[in-house]
Amino acid sequence: MIGLTGSHFRLLERTLDAASLRQSVIANNIANSDTPYYKRAEVQFEDLLQQQMGNSVRTLKGRRTDPRHIYIGGQGPNVEPQIKIDRNTVMNNNLNNVDIDAEMALMAKNQLRYNTLIQQVSHEIKMTRTAMEGR
Repeated sequence: MIGLTGSHFRLLERTLDAASLRQSVIANNIANSDTPYYKRAEVQFEDLLQQQMGNSVRTLKGRRTDPRHIYIGGQGPNVEPQIKIDRNTVMNNNLNNVDIDAEMALMAKNQLRYNTLIQQVSHEIKMTRTAMEGR
């Protein structure tokens, strides 16, 4: 089903949730950049999603001619973002492993991803509204 209840829209929703969680985790890393013994965290989602999409078994599968096309068959992948803590590296003398420059770059990248996802959701809503109004 296409529209606001389809698997594509649910996937966009989960991806937005992951981006929002990632923003919080990065902000927490930045806030603790000088905290002794603090270990940075990161959100894993896209790799988990790719793995599940590659391993999913479907009885009926639509042909996709473009990677941006919607999957046909089933509800689509059901992946939740996971927070992973990097306990193996040390960056500072206080045994903290937060690189403030890297975190700021990750935050900017995540903000761009989030803005793009919001535009996509807005487009999906607009297209659904147009279809319902019959224009």
